[in-house]
Amino acid sequence: MVYCVDETLLKVTEKEILEFSLYPGRELSAKEIKALKEAAGTSGARMRAAAMIGVKALSKKELYKRLLQKGESAEHAEDAVNWLEEIGALDDLSYAKSVVRHYAVMGYGPGKMRDELYRRGVPRELWDEAIEEESNDPEAAIDRYIAGKLHGKPADEKMMKRISDGLRRRGFRWDDIKEALGRVDRKFWEE
Repeated sequence: MVYCVDETLLKVTEKEILEFSLYPGRELSAKEIKALKEAAGTSGARMRAAAMIGVKALSKKELYKRLLQKGESAEHAEDAVNWLEEIGALDDLSYAKSVVRHYAVMGYGPGKMRDELYRRGVPRELWDEAIEEESNDPEAAIDRYIAGKLHGKPADEKMMKRISDGLRRRGFRWDDIKEALGRVDRKFWEE
């Protein structure tokens, strides 16, 4: 902590202590105080940003928004986000892949994954690569969903409608749903 004559209290890191040669009783010029405040603000935003992504993975956009919500200036928030990206601690493509993997394991389709990537602020140009690389075969996920709903019983028209609606809400394409429902219908008539 550095106490200024104007009774301002600054949180500084070792970097600022070394950079500004700070020691008890040292007097700083107005120009040095201004530079120290800027450096302390930058360091504080970087530390806060690093702490945030240490707790929970975030996209660049989410991290920027959270830093602004915590009171960081737009300039310091942007610097912190860029710094974390430069050192490899923040990567939107890796984050997108982890989001897609999470929703694929939960049995959701590409539509839901795209919705989540949009909601989380992942750049659109990364969506397809993440979905193609990380998501499982939609056919298997759809079949698991249907099996969980039918429990081995035949499905009437009302149940088929409920299943197809549920699959659409889960983000599956209509062509994949129609094909899966056709398999269920054929299986019923074969038995």
